[in-house]
Amino acid sequence: MYKRKLSMNGKIMLLTFFIIALSFIIAGTFVIGSVLKKQEENIGYEAMLVARTVANLPEVRSGLGNDDFIIGSTKINEIVEEIRFINRADYIVIMNMERKKFSHPSKKEIGKISKSSDLDAAFAEHYYISKAKGDKGTTIRAFVPIMDEKNVQIGVALVGFKLPSFTKFILQFQKELLITIALTIVFSIWGALTLGRHIKKQMFGLEPEEISRLYVERSETFNAMHDGIIAVDKDLIITVFNQKASEILGVSGNPSEKIGRNIYEVLPDTRLPEIFFSGKPVFDQEILVNEHSILSNRVPILVNGEKVGAVAVFKDLTTVKQLAEELTGVKAFVQALRVQTHEYKNKLHTIAGLLHLGHTKQALEYLSQVKEEHDNVTKFLNERIYNENISGLLLSKISRGKELGITVNIDKESRFTKFPEKLDHHDFVILFGNLIENAFDSLVQVDKEDKEITISIDDNDGVLAILVSDNGTGMTDDVKEKIFEKWFSTKSKENRGIGLFLVNEIVNKGNGTIEVISELNKGTTFLITFEL
Repeated sequence: MYKRKLSMNGKIMLLTFFIIALSFIIAGTFVIGSVLKKQEENIGYEAMLVARTVANLPEVRSGLGNDDFIIGSTKINEIVEEIRFINRADYIVIMNMERKKFSHPSKKEIGKISKSSDLDAAFAEHYYISKAKGDKGTTIRAFVPIMDEKNVQIGVALVGFKLPSFTKFILQFQKELLITIALTIVFSIWGALTLGRHIKKQMFGLEPEEISRLYVERSETFNAMHDGIIAVDKDLIITVFNQKASEILGVSGNPSEKIGRNIYEVLPDTRLPEIFFSGKPVFDQEILVNEHSILSNRVPILVNGEKVGAVAVFKDLTTVKQLAEELTGVKAFVQALRVQTHEYKNKLHTIAGLLHLGHTKQALEYLSQVKEEHDNVTKFLNERIYNENISGLLLSKISRGKELGITVNIDKESRFTKFPEKLDHHDFVILFGNLIENAFDSLVQVDKEDKEITISIDDNDGVLAILVSDNGTGMTDDVKEKIFEKWFSTKSKENRGIGLFLVNEIVNKGNGTIEVISELNKGTTFLITFEL
């Protein structure tokens, strides 16, 4: 047993050594590539500098203008070869506009016509650098046009530097590379030993097969339980998700596939994160998760007094309910899009009719009016309501009200810049959505010309105050006392009696207060306040 453990520990350290060594090699490869690229850029810069210097020499200009080619080329070649020797260039070639060579390291080439394919741009007064591959290696070449005193091109200066081969580059930095390799080996061994000891410590001295057996036993134990269990670590990554939890919450797929994912990606409304952050357990609380009502016990996980995660153990209380769209506001947004499409279609028909009748001025005025109304509302919501989800919901409710013949007024002094503690935009989408939809339901039942809903939001002086008021049917005192009870509703439709219950739950979660003022046949006002 001891030998097997020692062998396993050795394998871990050996693997760690190769991983660290490979990391150094990959990093070194990138560094060498970067150095080679930089060296190539420096050679190109040097070639261009030499080419510009040669092109601006008066002797080169006068030599190209000499009628006697032999005299001119001899003069140019002497000067150019001296510059080539000083700058260690591989070649410097001077050509006139007929591409005739006036200088070249090989005297046999002087007087010949260059047939190089990449010269055309240089004879069109372009400065550039190119890279050419030949039998003797790769050369960096700089092309510079030669201009006379009247700024007329009379030739081209071509300067070439050979790139050092990879072998030559390695030999050039031989000492540095040997030191780097030695340090890589030393640090790889040290890192492997250190990491190996750390891994063994983290695994409580257990072997991989022992850990695997414990993991399988734990997973099977959780799956055998009749309660749903979900646990997350300090990064809110799921560590336990048993089969019963998947069945109760209607989560499709293999439960084991959910392990390792963020809890918000799988179930954003479990309320497990708030247990972890608060460090306070909650027992026997009825909550709605993924459209399922459950009785949940949620407890933070402590190890040596430090919070390392949270676990939820829950039972199913109800069957599947069709509440997701109404609770999240998705249904409201889809409805708003439909209403807005219908509204814009009517406006387009109006504009088309005016244009067809030749009333272009009235069409433009109507178009400007529509645009101004839309821009004013959008600008107001963007400037005064800092969360786009809530802005979108309010905009959808304004459009929805127009379809129902109800005016939705938002107080021009409204301002919403901060969520109360423990609440987020999901809570406020539910809160605003249900309050406004209740107001719509109240107003569609009355027969009056001016149907209005007034919304006011104010977060001054450390208090967030929300007011939603309508001039609808109102409520009796008996109804007003029961509106926050779960499943209580004066309407006969399915899935009713949950909206105001959720609103009250959100207000309680945010330590807020809610006040209801209602008078039969005159309307209802909800006033909600939170401390910021």
